[in-house]
Amino acid sequence: MDEVEVVVAHGERATLRVGDVFLKVDADQARLDVEVEAMSLAPVTTPEVLWRKPPVLATAALPGTTLGRLGGPVTGSPTAWAAAGAALRELHDAPPPPWPGRAGRSIDAWAKELADECELLVTNGVLPADLVTRNRQVAEAALRPFPPAFTHGDLQIAHVFLDGDEVTGIIDWSEAGRGDALYDLATFVLGHEEHLGDLLAGYGTGVDLDVIHGWSSLRSLLAVRPLIEQGFDPFAPGCEVDALRSRM
Repeated sequence: MDEVEVVVAHGERATLRVGDVFLKVDADQARLDVEVEAMSLAPVTTPEVLWRKPPVLATAALPGTTLGRLGGPVTGSPTAWAAAGAALRELHDAPPPPWPGRAGRSIDAWAKELADECELLVTNGVLPADLVTRNRQVAEAALRPFPPAFTHGDLQIAHVFLDGDEVTGIIDWSEAGRGDALYDLATFVLGHEEHLGDLLAGYGTGVDLDVIHGWSSLRSLLAVRPLIEQGFDPFAPGCEVDALRSRM
């Protein structure tokens, strides 16, 4: 029998791998509905849906490997990073879904969550006040009107698979929807911004680097406390807190 590998697990959902099958367990039926619908609409390769029996969605594994993971080493040639960028451009240029995704929340919603979270981080002594203040200033660049795009919404580096220099597919679409394309780019290079130039070589023009940095700071500020509560370590080398420190 194949070994059961826990890919990720926390209070909201869990993903397991058994051989060549991924099993996503999610008590939120709406998220599974979004995932299946988004994969059917996306112009890029996505995992084959094998079966679905709520709260479980079974998909086939994608060939190839990822370019790395947050807090870990990265692999891949500049050409591979450019190939990932080209795939992301293809996604973002597609007609966006009718529903808002994680990257499509209103400016007011983001601003309120950011203000509340920054206060908690400082009040509870999770992060130094100067680190929070500086990154909140950087994050403001992301809070502006944007043209709606087809966004993945959780485009971590570990969610894009490549075989050599060719993208073989993108996984985990539960946060997908209409949103800001630069949120996806910031998420993909979080902790690995030294590869942003290679990614943009394939993605193309029309990218505001200040906005990418803004989304990186905003996403990191909002993630620190939830990650700690879920048993993860945002203070590990190369993770969210290091990304915040890089703005100082």
